[in-house]
Amino acid sequence: MYAVIKTGGKQYRVAEGDTVYVEKLNLEEGEDIVFNEVLLVNSDGKTQIGAPYVEGAQVVAKAVKHGKQKKIIVFKYKAKKNYRKKQGHRQPYTKLVIKSISTQ
Repeated sequence: MYAVIKTGGKQYRVAEGDTVYVEKLNLEEGEDIVFNEVLLVNSDGKTQIGAPYVEGAQVVAKAVKHGKQKKIIVFKYKAKKNYRKKQGHRQPYTKLVIKSISTQ
């Protein structure tokens, strides 16, 4: 059984027991979160596709950790103009473990 959920403006394919890194959520570590915005559920070969969401479907996950991803370098320059700008960015994330997927 798997589902496609929407969080942080992105879509993730999840199954029970999966570990997913999503955009940072305002949760404490160890706290549960319920995703009601389920776009698709596949169970035993039967696929339910929502319009836009599958009614009665929910995914329960547990927040395991908060952190920042590896640093990326953003470098802008204009040739022959002596303009250079170097920035770094580390995107915050929340590590989730999917506990259950249910439909009604």
